[in-house]
Amino acid sequence: MADNTPGTKKIAYEGMFIFDANRLARDPQGLPGEVAKMIEEAGGDLEVSRLWEERRLAYPIKGQRKGAYWITYFHLPPEQVASLTKQFEIKDGILRQLFVRLPESLVQPIIEHAKGTTVVEEPEATEAEATKAAEDEKPAEPAKEEATAS
Repeated sequence: MADNTPGTKKIAYEGMFIFDANRLARDPQGLPGEVAKMIEEAGGDLEVSRLWEERRLAYPIKGQRKGAYWITYFHLPPEQVASLTKQFEIKDGILRQLFVRLPESLVQPIIEHAKGTTVVEEPEATEAEATKAAEDEKPAEPAKEEATAS
């Protein structure tokens, strides 16, 4: 089923799933495990798979009023996306899914953020900003009182 030849180029995708929240609550490893297995069987490499949030749906989907939003990031040969989408459409417990191709320049930052390993770098202050900050930290000089003649 999967094309695992060494020359196959894999593209980075974000997959958003809406799971049946009741089914996910009964078996927290079930649906996510099945999604991971299906991606890997299609020749993909799963990078991140985690719960995003549970919420009430705007309208019922397949009779469900509450959904669990599950987000995944993976690499997959582009020719496998259509067949994988069809498999997820008929899978019990998956109410909706959407795959978005990630821009190459954003793949690493997005995956690191999803894993929780993002390092935020603070920009260096310019010389003018550093001088102003130093002036703000100086203690104020006491006010001189003028002598009054009475």
